[in-house]
Amino acid sequence: MEYTINDEKLRQIKDEVLLCKHCDLYKGRNGNEFYPVIGEGNHEANIMFVGEAPGLQEAKTGRPFCGRAGKILSELLMSINIKREDVYIANLLKCRPPDNRDPLPNEIQICTHFVERQIEIIKPKVICPLGRYSMKFLMEKFGLGEKVDGISKIHGQMFKSGTDFKEIVIIPFYHPAVVAYNPSMKKILLEDIKILEKFK
Repeated sequence: MEYTINDEKLRQIKDEVLLCKHCDLYKGRNGNEFYPVIGEGNHEANIMFVGEAPGLQEAKTGRPFCGRAGKILSELLMSINIKREDVYIANLLKCRPPDNRDPLPNEIQICTHFVERQIEIIKPKVICPLGRYSMKFLMEKFGLGEKVDGISKIHGQMFKSGTDFKEIVIIPFYHPAVVAYNPSMKKILLEDIKILEKFK
């Protein structure tokens, strides 16, 4: 496969994340054999998913959404004939918060320039936040702050960016982990994911 400028730019981000010590989360990698989770997938993807922060399995492997939630995400994509390797998957935070706690405001502020640059490099047609923190951050970033509401109200809906520099579509989804706690939610996620067929 030909090496592209996107590959080089994303590798540079990876190198920076590996050296980053701008918040205390990097300390969790020491002695735990944990890795930062930079992102993976197609570097020219039309569809990009952005979660919140790595969980335990993700930190152990350095891969996003590789645990139970990742298996569910892969099943959702397969239901509309999209391969996981054809999308790009990242998180707001690159390091795992202790005990899988929610991201803190200062951690989001410090770390999100990485995912912002990933978006600029990949230039997806649609970004799908998974979880309320990524939903709020991305909708505000793209000029849709006034549309932010509870995920139960706006899941699976399409929002066109209000920014001038590039039109981009934001579609918030329930986090796939919700199915692990409430299996009946899978039907809703399967219905919601169908909206992505037009962006393949």
